[in-house]
Amino acid sequence: MTKLPVPDPARLARLREALLAASYTADGCLDLLGPTAYAALARSEAVPALRATSGGTQLETLVRLFLLQQPVPYAAAAAALPVDEALADGWLLRDGADVRATVDVRPYANEVAGLPSADAWVVSDLGCSVGGAGGIGAGATGDAGVARRELVLGVGGASTTLANLAVRRPVRAALDLGTGSGVQALHAARHAQHVTATDLNPRALAFARLTLALSGFGNTETVEGSLFEPVGERKFDLIVSNPPFVISPGSRFVYRDGGMAGDDLCRSLVRGAAQHLEPGGYCQLLANWQHVKGEDWHDRLAGWVAGTGLDAWVVQREVQDVAQYAELWLRDGGDHLTTPVDYQARYNAWLDAFEAAQVEGIGFGWITLRAAGADRPTVRIEEWPHPIEQPLGPHIEQWFARQDFLRTHDDAALLAARYTLADEVVQEQVGAPGAEDPEHVVLRHNRGMRRATKVDTVGAGFAGVCDGTLAAGEIVDAIAQLLGEDRVLLRDRVPESLRMLVEQGFIEAVG
Repeated sequence: MTKLPVPDPARLARLREALLAASYTADGCLDLLGPTAYAALARSEAVPALRATSGGTQLETLVRLFLLQQPVPYAAAAAALPVDEALADGWLLRDGADVRATVDVRPYANEVAGLPSADAWVVSDLGCSVGGAGGIGAGATGDAGVARRELVLGVGGASTTLANLAVRRPVRAALDLGTGSGVQALHAARHAQHVTATDLNPRALAFARLTLALSGFGNTETVEGSLFEPVGERKFDLIVSNPPFVISPGSRFVYRDGGMAGDDLCRSLVRGAAQHLEPGGYCQLLANWQHVKGEDWHDRLAGWVAGTGLDAWVVQREVQDVAQYAELWLRDGGDHLTTPVDYQARYNAWLDAFEAAQVEGIGFGWITLRAAGADRPTVRIEEWPHPIEQPLGPHIEQWFARQDFLRTHDDAALLAARYTLADEVVQEQVGAPGAEDPEHVVLRHNRGMRRATKVDTVGAGFAGVCDGTLAAGEIVDAIAQLLGEDRVLLRDRVPESLRMLVEQGFIEAVG
């Protein structure tokens, strides 16, 4: 197996300076390639980028070398980076009069809500910056002689989704469980004093160290092992995990197949989080879960959380039937490039496993847990396939803060509080053209989850006037007088609606 580059600190600093000097950054590559070719790269299509990098500039040389895995003349490489050091440390190999990369080095905008974007680079196996194991074709090994089972991927849709979901407050200690090439650790290192990155695959840890060191972070450590075993009894303020959540009939790829039956790996992560969270700490992970015949998936996920003492918000974003799911991961593994006989055999293995377990579909989504220390933890499990606004991390943090407010306010306290309408909430009236009164009124939030909810006349009137000046009860009394309703009866009815409007973020308590 080909050795990975040596992370020599001084030489890494010089390599990083060369990449920056050539504008080999996310913004620099976008400016060079244009949106069409840049988007095509995310689909593992290189032809548009090859057409855009034929001029021989330093940036074009680096794009061809590290992103497109093309050999480039030694002289061109020497003009763009300290080529002899890169050869000596194993970033490059001689190929006659040319040099070629041994690893994929992808520019990455390390964005954290509330902080300016920072340039970073994610190091992964050749052909695996996107597209899964299928990115290197259907052979038994990758271009560098790497066993396909041990492949380490770079930046993908799942990793960017989780990065945008994570709560980004300053913390003492963060854990990136199943770090892979280190994408989540990159983000956490910007707002955590110390980051621990773990993985079962020692090659993944080696890549994570390269990613973090090349990007200039020293406040990190890597530890080998499965799930929470590597960190013992340690506790963290933030745990993030893009785990090997694929529900597969075997364990072909370490980066995606958890090696446990069904969705047990994700369930184990949820069950184990409570013992490793500091008070107030968050655990956020992507997950897949089974839809089993005769079982409500909400109940299945509620069972994962039950007894942990954690607040939980579970969001199902998509459901695939078993055939769709098998096809997705067969393509990811490159099986569609094999012979029809081999492809059909693997396809049947997936369907056989699902049939035996009575699995009718697979849910995709995210899970956020928080150690609030509440006597009655809040657990919300919902399906939300609609568009959202990323980054969602700030909105997730606000959602949990609202649960604290609702938990400590009975009906009387809700009516005594003052509220303001949240930013970018609009009111829509729905009815037949020309009708004197609308059939119903909808409040629509244009931020975060972008929720919409129907409200009655009282709810619409309340949302229209709550500006933080009057207590909710005073507004309800005024509405009762305007509508000719009994104020006591209306005060008894309104708190249920208030709870819904607060919980979903349409109105915000003052202070």
